[in-house]
Amino acid sequence: MSQNNVAAQIRVRKKIGLPLAFAMAGLLAACGGGGGNSASTPITPAPDSGLSQVASLGKKIFSDQSLSASGKQSCATCHNPDNAHAQSNDLAVQLGGANLDVPGFRAVPSLRYLNLTPAFFFASDGTPTGGFNRDGRANTLADQSQRPFLAPHEMANGGKADVIVKLKQAAYVEEFRQVFGAAILDNSDDAFNRIQLALQQYQKEDAEFHPYDSKYDQFLAGKVPLEAAELRGLALFNNPTKGNCVACHLSAKGSDGSSPLFTDFTFDNLGVPRNPAIAATADPAYYDLGLCGPDRTDLSNRSELCGKFKVPTLRNVATRKVFFHNGYFKTLREAVSFYVKRDTNPELWYPADASGVAQKFNDLPEQYRKNVNVTEVPYNRQPNMPPALSDSEVDDVVQFLGTLTDGYKAQ
Repeated sequence: MSQNNVAAQIRVRKKIGLPLAFAMAGLLAACGGGGGNSASTPITPAPDSGLSQVASLGKKIFSDQSLSASGKQSCATCHNPDNAHAQSNDLAVQLGGANLDVPGFRAVPSLRYLNLTPAFFFASDGTPTGGFNRDGRANTLADQSQRPFLAPHEMANGGKADVIVKLKQAAYVEEFRQVFGAAILDNSDDAFNRIQLALQQYQKEDAEFHPYDSKYDQFLAGKVPLEAAELRGLALFNNPTKGNCVACHLSAKGSDGSSPLFTDFTFDNLGVPRNPAIAATADPAYYDLGLCGPDRTDLSNRSELCGKFKVPTLRNVATRKVFFHNGYFKTLREAVSFYVKRDTNPELWYPADASGVAQKFNDLPEQYRKNVNVTEVPYNRQPNMPPALSDSEVDDVVQFLGTLTDGYKAQ
């Protein structure tokens, strides 16, 4: 990431780190009018939870399976709090729909540490930055929460009104009315908007989404040491001629003392292999091109962006069951090895053509394969060159990544 981008990130983080009261005032104002007149709804603490009433409602909505067409799927189903708010199985994509048999298109990302994500923008050097979802198309956590309720391969409601019909049967519906106004359910669009607001506030307020209590956090605070292999892994992670992971996954505290988020919010094209475990790939014409489609449509004419996906945080990466946007890799060691052997040993990851040559970047149409990052370390290798990391060095990096798991307790 360039220095300009770092500066931009810091500026954005400072901007979105405004006091909660000010931020909420703006948020509620942005919700507009509506039967509940929630623009004037005070954000008051709920008893004993430490959360505001809005956030407390968001917590209940997050785990409410009755808001799906199947009646068996909630936000927590795919974003399991016990697995760092990410999927808890090793399926490349999850199944949704009325009968929980409709496959999705992308691996489930964790919801941890998203509260400081800036809205999508192009930096001064043209670098796409920020936004939610793997293609950055949602500008806020509230925006991000809309699709899961309505997508046919997720909770599969027919529309916002369908969600509100279910909400009216929920045990907490009277609490919803008390917070947002007695008439809030009379207008489905307004009521759905408040559901999104509540989910956003829950993720912002509940420390479970951003605890900063990993071993690495405690190491930075001087409370615990890292073991020898973890220290070697950290050095390789930061070394610009070895792992160079820090180029996108920032590992140091910010100039304002803020804890590292292990992402610079930018996008990259890594040429991840096509995953036949995703049903959509049975169609040879199907490609997931990230920033330029098919889910995101406003950048579809920016061919240079095709194949780029958001750089995720590496916090809790050791708890993931699948890796990258299409869930191709099943272990963290495989994922790290891919970074360093993609170009030295492509036969490990890509199918061979009739002449036995590995078909690199086979999940991209031919015209977009030039967009793959082949210049930065460790992607700047050629066949017959040594990988940027040896096998034992890969092991050390994996050891270090394990220190980024939340909830560390010193022995």
